[in-house]
Amino acid sequence: MRKLFLLLIMIVFSICVNAQKAENLALTPPMGWNSWNTFGTDINEQLVMQTADAFVELGLKEAGYEYIVLDDGWMAKERDENNNLVPDPKKFPGGIKSIVDYVHSKGLKFGLYECAGNQTCAGYPGSRGFEYQDAKLFAEWGIDFLKYDWCNTENLNAKGAYETMRDALHASKQPIVFSICEWGDNEPWKWAKDIGHLWRVTGDITNCWDCEVGHGNWSSRGIWPIINLRKDLRKFAGPGHWNDLDMMEVGNGMTDSEDRVHFAMWSLLTSPLILGNDLRSMSNETLKTIENKNVIAVNQDVLGIQAYCHLKSLELEIWVKPLANGEWAVAFINMSNDELLLSYDWWKHPINDQLTHKQLEKKYKSYSMYDLYASKNIGLTNKNFESKIKGHDVLLLKLSPQK
Repeated sequence: MRKLFLLLIMIVFSICVNAQKAENLALTPPMGWNSWNTFGTDINEQLVMQTADAFVELGLKEAGYEYIVLDDGWMAKERDENNNLVPDPKKFPGGIKSIVDYVHSKGLKFGLYECAGNQTCAGYPGSRGFEYQDAKLFAEWGIDFLKYDWCNTENLNAKGAYETMRDALHASKQPIVFSICEWGDNEPWKWAKDIGHLWRVTGDITNCWDCEVGHGNWSSRGIWPIINLRKDLRKFAGPGHWNDLDMMEVGNGMTDSEDRVHFAMWSLLTSPLILGNDLRSMSNETLKTIENKNVIAVNQDVLGIQAYCHLKSLELEIWVKPLANGEWAVAFINMSNDELLLSYDWWKHPINDQLTHKQLEKKYKSYSMYDLYASKNIGLTNKNFESKIKGHDVLLLKLSPQK
């Protein structure tokens, strides 16, 4: 009995140690790529390896992107005789471990998809009842990221289901970023901080500026419907726990201007920057947007504070995000289709963040203004600011105090 008690103590200690290690993951929003938005279940090992190659060859790795996440459809329709998950032999003839090793050989990290229900959203075997077995298998394969969906979960308690997989991942002793894809139905921002590293706050995204597409009992939402639906969750985000606005649609059919707004807003709102386009065939303008290190730095700021809407009208929205070292990111977004003539007095509507109590300090002589997309200084805040912004485009600035 004493030996059994000591063994239980060691197991609990091991889980706690691994849980502490997991807390050091995703201290800034994860950056990477996911297969779903463009490819759905039409995936294979060649796509994964070519995407890993593109990360390196196009400079995405250098820009900070590191996770390649394989979404639904990677597995066979049935488990094997030992109830283990089996990679689809036609799509992944070399198995999952071989492509994990290939991705790791590029200095990148690999993510995989599963679901808390009996089946995944696309009808493949889910992890319900097999959480510890599946987590052990994922660890053996060496995965670094798990996206855990919420289809076919009848009679399951969301918090409890995700706690079970969290504990299974910790027991596997492999540091794995845990992405909770529960769609916001059970308000995961209220309970998921100590369970996962990021949690989806809506259903699936779709590639439009302002639309909602019905699918019976749920809807896909465009960029602004997602933002407006969940703009009040900023107090729940921070290092190691993020509101996830879904994989991005940059490069998937919107205009270049709209893509810039999309990328800027996901950066300001500290959402994970997970690409969802085909990296092998994207335009130079798309690459220029997603590789902009100035904008990425806003997303990866160490404070991890989510932006808020400072001012709003039919034509213009101004979003503000406090940064480290007393700096600020400020986005002027033209919500109309026509060019906007901007004239702005910085001190008429002083920036004052009610959540963090940070503000634009009048004790400084002024703040310098740096255009993050254009990568150039454009003046100081000590006089009225004037600019032109194209329809559905953004002027994204970093303000730095002049001491």
